[in-house]
Amino acid sequence: MKKQGVLNAQLIKCIASLGHKDTFMIGDAGMPIPQGIEIVDLVLCGGVPTFKQVLDAVVAETEIEGYLLAEEISEHNQNMLDCIANTLPDAEALMISHEELKEFSKTVKFAVRTGEFTPYSNVILRSGVIF
Repeated sequence: MKKQGVLNAQLIKCIASLGHKDTFMIGDAGMPIPQGIEIVDLVLCGGVPTFKQVLDAVVAETEIEGYLLAEEISEHNQNMLDCIANTLPDAEALMISHEELKEFSKTVKFAVRTGEFTPYSNVILRSGVIF
């Protein structure tokens, strides 16, 4: 039995399948996930688990070289923007419109749904390489 880190079998399988430059999304409870994209649905109820809890757990298991955010986050959810920037200080950040983020989400390898209920708590992460 795995004894630390991400224990969700589906999520750890998805993380282990990532290659360099692959993208995946961590989203709030309301983010639409395009048909055909594998969903790791972690939401239990409103606020559980939080976006930050999931982001922290995933980042501990994954090399991240860059990420995409909706530019609307800076106006509507500055706390979450700060949280993401502080969690990924060395990753390249790119801001695009929320509509563009939803369009880009059609290309991700998988999506993780959290119980987050705050607006624009969505990020598309780009996998890095550890060597």
